[in-house]
Amino acid sequence: MTEPQQVDVVVVGLGVGGEEVAGRLAEAGLDVVGVERGLVGGECPYWGCIPSKMMIRAANALAEARRVDGLAGSAEVRPDWAPVARRIREEATANWDDTAAVDRFTGKGGRFVRGTGRLAGPGRVAVDDQVFQARYGIVVGVGTRPSVPPVEGLAGTPYWTNRAAIEVAELPASLLVLGGGAIGLELAQVFARFGVRVTVVEASDRVLAVEEPEASEVAAAALRADGVEIHTGVRAKRVDHDEVAGFTLRADGGAGFTAERLLVVTGRRAHLDELGLDTVGLDAGQRYLPVDDRMRAGEGIWAVGDVTGEGAFTHIAMYQAEIVVRDLLDHVARQRGGPDASGTASAIGGAIGAAGAGGGSTPGPADSVPRADYRALPRVTFTDPEVGAVGLTERQARERGINVQVGFAPLSSSTRGWIHRVGDEGFIKLVADADRGVLVGATSVGPAGGEVLSALVVAVHAAVPVGRLRHMIYAYPTFHRAIRTALDDLS
Repeated sequence: MTEPQQVDVVVVGLGVGGEEVAGRLAEAGLDVVGVERGLVGGECPYWGCIPSKMMIRAANALAEARRVDGLAGSAEVRPDWAPVARRIREEATANWDDTAAVDRFTGKGGRFVRGTGRLAGPGRVAVDDQVFQARYGIVVGVGTRPSVPPVEGLAGTPYWTNRAAIEVAELPASLLVLGGGAIGLELAQVFARFGVRVTVVEASDRVLAVEEPEASEVAAAALRADGVEIHTGVRAKRVDHDEVAGFTLRADGGAGFTAERLLVVTGRRAHLDELGLDTVGLDAGQRYLPVDDRMRAGEGIWAVGDVTGEGAFTHIAMYQAEIVVRDLLDHVARQRGGPDASGTASAIGGAIGAAGAGGGSTPGPADSVPRADYRALPRVTFTDPEVGAVGLTERQARERGINVQVGFAPLSSSTRGWIHRVGDEGFIKLVADADRGVLVGATSVGPAGGEVLSALVVAVHAAVPVGRLRHMIYAYPTFHRAIRTALDDLS
């Protein structure tokens, strides 16, 4: 092993969260090394949020055009995948090239190293033949990779993960989707709306099993209306493939499903065994890397993003990145001399103080660093209709012993739903703690389910009293006005 190079901070993994942390710390004047073996920016800009939503936008435009017949005459629709694939390749991913992202980071003063980073003792990271010794800390943001089930025969076949589905230039005639979670349903609906024969196979007794049962019902009905076959309670037993027949999936009980392509979307997991965690006294055998409420995984080690297991969402990674930046700057300030008695001045120069100010504070007392709070974690499945949710489901609330009240309002019974007419499926569901008089969870399903969710996120996050929510003015006629109807249903 070569002589270690002394630096301030090493960030291993430059996905959404890691890139934000590394860039912010470099802008603050720290000597930062960012390590990434894949593409800087991670899953979201190249195979996740951005390109998938481009696909969804295009598919939804087709669906809206087909709804003209129920509202305003008639329309003829001819799907064409070519402009969608071209937009993803040229506008979203630069043909899966991260030059712009690398330049963005180095332009902030960071040093970029392409390769696989591995911990090699306290404060030390090895990348191929280079070794870096971090004075102040290491940040782990390596993300996750698809978790593929141990189905007999699957490993030897050319199955798709979400990456292959996003990169596809020409659509198959048929697609079998193994997994009925958010990613599986989003992609299934997209391909179906472009004319692909799609079948979804899910082991749980319903799709979107982590959400409210009512949301599962609406989502399943919407996909079936688009021609998607959905089979729940089906466990894959064996997969076979040949160039002529394509894929055949055999299930427990003898059921069989065939398609030209197979998309496997059964979850994701961190590969901690590759990180060298044992060299710093951390357990590499866990599914994720646990952290405290300041994103600390161990002495001098922070973690950010999907690897923490708090949710595979870009908005979680960015939320955690803000905490890591402020906690690390505070740590650096203390190591270099600490804040002044007032707790407002940085002892390490104006650059770091300015970076802290950009995040809402300068390094100061330990309690000035925000703590992670996931009570109001928002999540959206971008099917049509969208499924937005925040906080606890009704079942989760009851399992925690909360005195639950539930309010429910079908979107179709609202004035805006009646006006919308075609494609107005959805509802508002509220889960309240009757003893405290506040919402602890909510679900918003509808044409703008993810947007309507924002009001409910504020209500759960700030623990706004239900009485105060009832006394708000809700614009008419809007989808979010159904929140008022659901509040009335609580009582």
